[in-house]
Amino acid sequence: MNEVSRNPRRALSRALSRIANADVSETLAQQNASTPATLSRIGITGAPGAGKSTLIARLAHLRKGVDRKIAVLAIDPTSPVSQGSILGDRIRMDSIADDPDIFIRSIPSRRAHDGLTDNTADLLNAMEGHGFDEVILESVGVGQAEYTIRTLVDTVVLVLLPESGDAIQAMKAGILEMADIYVVNKADLPGAELLESHIQQVAERQSRNGWTPPVICTTRSDPAGFALLDKAIRDHAHWRATHTDETAVRRARARYQAHGLIARRIDEILEDDDGGLLDLDPRGLFDALHAKLKPDMED
Repeated sequence: MNEVSRNPRRALSRALSRIANADVSETLAQQNASTPATLSRIGITGAPGAGKSTLIARLAHLRKGVDRKIAVLAIDPTSPVSQGSILGDRIRMDSIADDPDIFIRSIPSRRAHDGLTDNTADLLNAMEGHGFDEVILESVGVGQAEYTIRTLVDTVVLVLLPESGDAIQAMKAGILEMADIYVVNKADLPGAELLESHIQQVAERQSRNGWTPPVICTTRSDPAGFALLDKAIRDHAHWRATHTDETAVRRARARYQAHGLIARRIDEILEDDDGGLLDLDPRGLFDALHAKLKPDMED
């Protein structure tokens, strides 16, 4: 496989920026040029501070292997006050930033409330056809709303941290139910064994169609844990190849994308409104929004 050179990387970065900043009409105008999805997609999620970015840096370096290219799309939180984003994931992945086999792009979450960002589906689609073998998607880490990552990726890795209350909170929110693989990160901290035991019990209840989510402990100083995580991802890919309805997956992703486009278009209409739409009663507001959306649907 040819090496992904610097110029194509800059071109891809610019393309991703255009997609991330596109409004609904611009997004729809680009749909006809989309490339069929073939890349393996790994989703990394978990609470803030669980060490997702550092784990991804180690995992990407390990999984690139020989003649393999890895893309990382990291969603950083946008401040609800300043609307700015630090894009700190790129900083925490500095150890692999200059690796020619790994492409990293940080995108702010902006208005999205599901741990991802506007146009996430289009950003993932844009990764196709650039010589990558796999894309790793890192979510913001906001809790229950992150269940939507399940729709967009093939394998979900949930990262948990000892003594952070993640397990109990996740159980309440139902987040544990969506994971294909569990990682107890920073497992050299107190409470790691207890957390591992709790998650093992959850994993056993989540066993389905021959797949029981493994529970893996990782620490910065022990490469063995990351090797086990790499193997678990490969094992899940093999299992998924014979236990997944690809038509259902494609439709679920199209549904997610359609919902996102409609919601964003409504936000655009309301933000630009100077005719008092928000002063209408719910029925009047619904009818007015329907009338404004109808031309978009006909186009």
